[in-house]
Amino acid sequence: MAKVITGFHSIEEKVRAIVKTGNSNGIIISYSKPGPRVKKILAAAKEAHIKTEEVDDKKLDEMVSGLEEALRDHRGIVMTFSGETKQTANIVNFDSWIKTAPEKGTVVVLDKVTDPHNVGAIIRSCDQFGASLVLLPDHNSASDIEGNEVIGRTSAGASAWVPVAVVNNLVRAVEQLKEAGFWVYGADAGGQTLGKIDFPPKTCIIMGSEGSGISQLLEKQCDAIVSIPTCGKIDSLNVSVAAGVLLYELFRRQN
Repeated sequence: MAKVITGFHSIEEKVRAIVKTGNSNGIIISYSKPGPRVKKILAAAKEAHIKTEEVDDKKLDEMVSGLEEALRDHRGIVMTFSGETKQTANIVNFDSWIKTAPEKGTVVVLDKVTDPHNVGAIIRSCDQFGASLVLLPDHNSASDIEGNEVIGRTSAGASAWVPVAVVNNLVRAVEQLKEAGFWVYGADAGGQTLGKIDFPPKTCIIMGSEGSGISQLLEKQCDAIVSIPTCGKIDSLNVSVAAGVLLYELFRRQN
């Protein structure tokens, strides 16, 4: 079954990634009544040797009918993937990545974050604030970065660029990060206030699910628990908003 992508940002970034990798097999861009934004995408698609076809709006409506309602607003352009495609360059093997981990960097670990809207928003913040890697488990998580249209659109296309690794054992992966010199911080409302922590050059931030937070086994791996000071009347920030605040603060201090 073909994968369908909508949204100018998502399609543009996928095209840019394909220009980089040269992997355009099984990819088609369908469009109707091209405006300036669509024409720009089509020009990039030509450079990437991506097949394009002009269709009517009714055809585009049919193509997006199986998506959730928020993704059906195609705005005159749809990208589809069919058949076998090569893994995109930003999906990395964690064991290979850790061997050449940067001397200065931020790794974001998502523990049981199952809402693809949150995963996409976090990846967008990772792109904007220069995170080195996003690490997800292959179960109890929205980890299908390449095939999930919601992640692609919510990330505004950043899911095509931010390095992502999916692992079988998240606890073991965090242990490997510690062995490689990363300090590990869990995000939780009951932790030390953000302003009181001096983050080292190699920092790992663990974000837990909104329902159950960080798992006990992962919490035991943390060097400290960090919280964001707030003054609202509800319990806590949304996980993607909290991740954005933490990533900004790390970026601000390190730059």
